[in-house]
Amino acid sequence: PPFIVMEVLRAANERARQFDGDVLHLELGQPSEGPPARVLEAAHRALDRGRLGYTEEAGTRSLRSRIARHYRDFYDVEVPESRIIVTTGSSSALMLAFLAAFDPGDRIALVSPSYPGARNMLAVLGLEPVLIDAGAETSFQPSVSLLDRVDGRIDGILITSPSNPAGTVLGRDPFRDLIAYCWDRHIRVISDEIYHGITYDEPATTAAVLTDDAIIVNSFSKYFTMTGWRLGWMVVPERLAHAVSRLIQNFYISPPTLSQEAAEVVFDCRDELDAIVAGYRRKRDLLVRELPKAGFRDFAPAQGAFYLYADVSAMTNDSAELCRRILADTGVAVVPGVDFDAARGHRYVRFSFAASMETIAEAARRLSAWRP
Repeated sequence: PPFIVMEVLRAANERARQFDGDVLHLELGQPSEGPPARVLEAAHRALDRGRLGYTEEAGTRSLRSRIARHYRDFYDVEVPESRIIVTTGSSSALMLAFLAAFDPGDRIALVSPSYPGARNMLAVLGLEPVLIDAGAETSFQPSVSLLDRVDGRIDGILITSPSNPAGTVLGRDPFRDLIAYCWDRHIRVISDEIYHGITYDEPATTAAVLTDDAIIVNSFSKYFTMTGWRLGWMVVPERLAHAVSRLIQNFYISPPTLSQEAAEVVFDCRDELDAIVAGYRRKRDLLVRELPKAGFRDFAPAQGAFYLYADVSAMTNDSAELCRRILADTGVAVVPGVDFDAARGHRYVRFSFAASMETIAEAARRLSAWRP
């Protein structure tokens, strides 16, 4: 199946060609800010040295060491460098996790709504996605009670906190309960933490403080604003490190060298990055204040990431058609919930507030004046 966000982007770009660029992009989960200046300076220095060859398949020792330090500084937890593997974006990290930890036919649970790329990747790899309908009662997150209702065995679970599309955060105690439940039943936990750093109340909990047995996936694309540099990382149990490294050797040899050299300094740019997160909060608050004027009133609690997931059942039973009308009438591009939840997504729309404040403010103005 397609990743509908990209279909919406294509339609938005077509409208932009017809209307002299008049499109406001609230469909993309991509920070509008580029990487910090120190990242670009580090990249220039690497280019000036002239040689950018392969690195070790798991990434440069210096970057892996810096990521280990990040876990000490940010989470107050020790993660050995030997368990850290740098990857070509978080998407390849998910693929490596699925291949290293599971066999064809294994059943991997994930909530619906969720990022469509993960469930599509599971299907392509011969694994069975087991979709668990999660709603407002669990903040669109998995829970022990939801897992107890699943028919048949579960071999693994993918947990995403903060989540896409709902922007909700799984609390530390429910996360601990889930991990204990999975440990008792030999269910492998994969924790997708690519939106860590982008939270508005309490910091998100990393699985690394709760267990050494989970696979953790993270990214330089969201909080660290290095989207196009295609760089991420994994924290894996010691016994899986060699398997993941051998997969990398055969799939893509090593992660991008230039991106790795530039990424080392991004951890020293916390003040600048936290200021961007503060901007997300202001943009979120603006949309929550203005969107009800257009009939969008029921939002999932956006505790993290940069998304608002809105229940539009009072307006329509066809979110895809609603999004087409919004784009045609206002030039604002948003994503129908069917991208994230095939069964119930016709009642939901996702707004991204990763764009600039000017874009968000103008989108809010147009939507507030729009009548379905």
